[in-house]
Amino acid sequence: MRYAIVTETYPPEINGVALTVEGLAQGLRARGHSIDLVRPRQSGDGDAHQDALLVHGFPLPRYPGLRFGAPALRTLARHWNAWRPDAVYIATEGPLGWAARRVARRLRVPVATGFHTRFDHYMRDYGFGVLEPIALRWMRRFHNAGDATLVATRQLQDELAQHRFANPMRLARAVDGAQFHPAKRDARLRESWGAGDGTLVALHVGRIAAEKNLGLAIAAFRAMQRVRSGSKMVFVGDGPLRASLAQANPDIVFAGLRRGEDLARHFASGDVFLFPSRSETFGNVTLEAMASGVATIAFDYGAAREHLRHGQSGLRVPDGDAAAFITSATQLSVDDVGLRRMRVAARAGIEHLHPDQVAAQFDALLQMLANRRRIADAQLAPD
Repeated sequence: MRYAIVTETYPPEINGVALTVEGLAQGLRARGHSIDLVRPRQSGDGDAHQDALLVHGFPLPRYPGLRFGAPALRTLARHWNAWRPDAVYIATEGPLGWAARRVARRLRVPVATGFHTRFDHYMRDYGFGVLEPIALRWMRRFHNAGDATLVATRQLQDELAQHRFANPMRLARAVDGAQFHPAKRDARLRESWGAGDGTLVALHVGRIAAEKNLGLAIAAFRAMQRVRSGSKMVFVGDGPLRASLAQANPDIVFAGLRRGEDLARHFASGDVFLFPSRSETFGNVTLEAMASGVATIAFDYGAAREHLRHGQSGLRVPDGDAAAFITSATQLSVDDVGLRRMRVAARAGIEHLHPDQVAAQFDALLQMLANRRRIADAQLAPD
């Protein structure tokens, strides 16, 4: 089969969407399919790039290093007329995504869209709450023009159906259990943070930005410090709030962006993963923390609801209950026995999640859409 994947973010950019899309593309290639990747040109790209169509892009406000793709209607039409895909997956709702959806519809190529980002919730997080319903309508219009909207959880599938999204379908997520593993725990790295064997280390991995609700993570850590002196906190990632948070919290370690094995070492070297975000569609970092043997505290939605067993592999907090989040962090910080048990159970809880299973499901969904379109076209064809 020939599949096209359209995305406005892709590694080496570091974010959940980029890494998820990369995994899907790799999974389809491993299954023997031809993949046409369409994305904005990044710094360091040459004039040609194997298996990729590179288009112009422009900076994304407040997100240095990320770019929107230009609406390359003519380029896409010319390219897909010469290399017609059997199905298209559009991962992002930016100008490039809208253009790809339009060209695919014109060519009668089936389209699956990915619901990766809660732009409606971002309106609230950045002080534009009045625009939240407008953003939701804009997203619904985009996704309903496709043949299916792929989501990561049953909860989100139900929510979108209630908001009149036409055909939300669940595509599970997985985690690389070989890369993220408790064996990657590094005593020297912990020492560089000022943490010894008995020091409790709270960890946050992700973009350091308003939508991540990081004030609550810091409040929870300060409460942990009050009941367990000497505790440390480490932020892994970068973003627009990093400088101000670092200035206001000089005792917190800001480790910056980490990739690959270095990221795996940082994950495994923590003890408690504080994840207070309420704007995720899933939260890949939750699975990465679990795979690394780190007890997680998160709100009861997304990956936490799907995979975290409350009281066994971590703690799920009622969505939006900041006081309960802080209480959970303080309780866990003084329960060494429970913490050790949760760390073991967290790893065990992801053993069944294999990336090849996700690739197989993704392949089956795209093939289903392609078969539906072939049948519909055959019925419309003149005798």
